[in-house]
Order: sequence, then structure tokens, then C-alpha cells
Amino acid sequence: MHVPDGFLNLPTSIATGVVAAGGIAISLKLAGKEFVDDRKAPMVGIVATLIFASQMVNFPVGAGTSGHLMGGALAAVLVGPATAVLCLSVVLIVQAFLFADGGITALGTNITLIGLVTVFVGWGVFRLVMRVLPGRRWAVAVASALGAFLSVPAAAAVFVGLFAIGGNVSVPLDTVLAAMLGWHAAIGLGEAIITALIVSAVLATRPDLVYGAQFERAPRVTAGVLA
Repeated sequence: MHVPDGFLNLPTSIATGVVAAGGIAISLKLAGKEFVDDRKAPMVGIVATLIFASQMVNFPVGAGTSGHLMGGALAAVLVGPATAVLCLSVVLIVQAFLFADGGITALGTNITLIGLVTVFVGWGVFRLVMRVLPGRRWAVAVASALGAFLSVPAAAAVFVGLFAIGGNVSVPLDTVLAAMLGWHAAIGLGEAIITALIVSAVLATRPDLVYGAQFERAPRVTAGVLA
């Protein structure tokens, strides 16, 4: 979903740039609370590298846009939502300046969509699902998958809203809507599967490194029986 230069008008690009800068500033303040253990520092680098590699695989979805895995929910569950925003922001900045993947003037838009929307929608869904499910270890992977699945079309929907407000190219809004939501629903399914597999693999080997694992609930004992 890397938005190119000129796809949105200047006022909209500036507005999303302000939103992105605010999100990064807040995340910088909150990320320290997610790092209570220095052993988790290497996980941040691994997550950033994984997301960078997955986002570099792009394919066209029509209406002048492209699609790819985003990784917001995955990063949030593994390293925490604030740290995830910083990871994704760094990845998007490197991609824009060194690989011309996403426009420079659209950097704020891309950070808002991929670095903020996917992270917070994915994390919000994850926390909600963890409150509903039993809270066992398998539930962490399931909640991660659902968060990933919904975060992708959510970001696509926000983009369509931005295009409706400040679209700067002669592409019909219904064409953009159909292309973005249709394809990104499919991308969300793939992202859900990959997220569940990766989270499950890390939980199986190093559950202490999964930030979202802290929301597991210990089994309740009722009348001598595990509940």
C-alpha cells in the first residue's frame, strides 16, 4: 500500500505528515515502558528486518496502487504497539529514501496508514479478542491472526477516505474503493496466516520474548478442577 508522490494533494499529505509525526513522538515516549528487559532488544531488529523484507514484495492492485504484507499487528504483538510504530516508521523511511518504495512527499501518509493504523487496529483487535478467548497460549496466536486480518483492510479503508478528501489523480473513487478493499481483504487473509505462524513459532521457543504473551491468563481452579 505504499502511496506514491502526487497521489494525494499537498494539504492532505501535510495533514498526514503531522499525524505521523505526532504518532512517532508519542510512541517514543511510550516505547520505554515496553522494554523492561534488555533481552528483548534483538527482537526489535528481527521484527524490523522481517517487515522490511516482506514489504519489499509488491504487486499491483489497480488504480495506481500496490499491495503487500504490512506487519503492523505482528510487530505489535511481538514487541508492543509503541515499539511497533517505531519499527515500521524506520522501515518506511528507509524504503522511501533508499529504495524509492513510496513517495517522499507521501511518507507521512504511508507512516499513518502502515505504521499507525495497522498497528493500533491490529493491537486493539488483539486485546479485545484476548478478553473474549480463554487466554491460553493458543489464544495469543488466534488473536494475533484476527488483528492482522482486520488491520489490513482497515488501512485500505482509511486510504480510500484520504483519497476521497484529497485525491490528486483522475481515478474514480469507486474504482479505488473496489481495488483497495477487495485486494486488501485477500492480503489480510494471507497476513493473518503468516502472523499466526510466526507468533506460534516464537511462543513455542521463546514465549518470554512475545510482548502479547503477558495477556495470557492463568487457568482458574474451581473445586479442584482446572477451568
